[in-house]
Amino acid sequence: MAQVLPRRRPPRPSPVLSVVAVVALLALPIAPEGEGGAGPADALSALVVGYCAVRLLRERRRPLTPTAALVLGLPVLGVSVAAMNAVSPIAGVTGLGRYLQVFVLVPAAVVLLVRGRSDFRLLAWSLVGLALWQGGIGVRQYLTGTGASYRGEQVRAVGTFGATDVMGMATVVSFGLVCAVGLALGRSAVRDRAVAAACAVALVLPLALSFSRGAWIATAVTLAVQLVLTGVRRALRVGAVVAASCVVLLGGLGVGTAMLQERIDSITRVTDAPDQSVTDRYTMWAAAAEMWRGHPLTGVGLKGFPEYRDGHASLALSSGSDTEGAGTAYRKQPLLSPHNMYLLVLGEQGLLGLLCLAGGWLALLVCALRGLRRTRAAGGHGLECALVACGLLVWQLVDFVYADIGGPSTVLTAVCFGLTAWWALLGADRATAGEAATEPSDLDTPTGKAALR
Repeated sequence: MAQVLPRRRPPRPSPVLSVVAVVALLALPIAPEGEGGAGPADALSALVVGYCAVRLLRERRRPLTPTAALVLGLPVLGVSVAAMNAVSPIAGVTGLGRYLQVFVLVPAAVVLLVRGRSDFRLLAWSLVGLALWQGGIGVRQYLTGTGASYRGEQVRAVGTFGATDVMGMATVVSFGLVCAVGLALGRSAVRDRAVAAACAVALVLPLALSFSRGAWIATAVTLAVQLVLTGVRRALRVGAVVAASCVVLLGGLGVGTAMLQERIDSITRVTDAPDQSVTDRYTMWAAAAEMWRGHPLTGVGLKGFPEYRDGHASLALSSGSDTEGAGTAYRKQPLLSPHNMYLLVLGEQGLLGLLCLAGGWLALLVCALRGLRRTRAAGGHGLECALVACGLLVWQLVDFVYADIGGPSTVLTAVCFGLTAWWALLGADRATAGEAATEPSDLDTPTGKAALR
């Protein structure tokens, strides 16, 4: 009598695909006259949070460890107090929702939906793919003169984000470049590392053509940190090769336009002969600091910077920045934030808000670096995840000196915080506990559930 074999249950799609869909939506064009508010990706991110909540209710289990809940929930205190001090109830509610989305809810959902290192790598590769798509559009804009206006010429690469969000493409490309370098420096298959390295090289050009000094600085610092984390000798060798390549391309062969070289030179003379954009930024930084001095503990309230700006800014501040090109007619875009996340939080949320937000970020960074050290000591399994997670967080912390949240690409910031939090609070422990041999297939399994208890 023939033996009846048990029917194998077909594998279910990974829940992290819902987060990948959020990333994919950012490949769609943004409305040319949009105001830079919430978009389709933000709406889908809310559905992802709801989907994650339904999964938790169905499984009837504790979603996060006490440490993870504390680190991820720390910003709630400062943001809630600042929301109660907002200039209006509507401003308080909208500001509270935005901060919770970016720094609490979406990162927590990513932590819970990523099942293992394979899901982590899938999400990292989706960021690389989005960066290649947006970067390709940006290079085409530069070559055809259809980008955003820069120095009177429509050559600034902005991808599908338009002239009203000139930092959008630079942010996306930077995230993709950091992920590609982390994947290339890891210990995965040789073919995967080679493809990742090729992607990293391809993303350098669109990042340069974004003319974003803040993204350049943050990316350079992050790549240096990633190289050092893999070994000082390796970092020195790669650094020597990069320096020699820059000398040959920029000096010997004359590669690079005069605009690009002028933009690079301006980084070193922002205090000697600053352009109007730098003057506006310094003026708004000083205004945010003055707001904090008047309300040191809790700040002026969420969404309060535009209301208090003129009362604290000097006459050097212009009426707004000129935007044009990439399908957008000329308009004067108001300056509604200081373009410095730390000063924005300090001015609107005070010391309480800054300590809560920055304290959570510092805790994530410490945990992520400790996990990387343990991973290297245990044989290097999951090293690519550690480098990607640490790199994304370092890039964001450096970029926050020159930028703040806002625009359609902000949802990617939430996804990247989630990736870092997964590694720092969960993934590193799994890697050092033997996940290299057998990754949990789903959180429904006993192993997956035990990892989160």
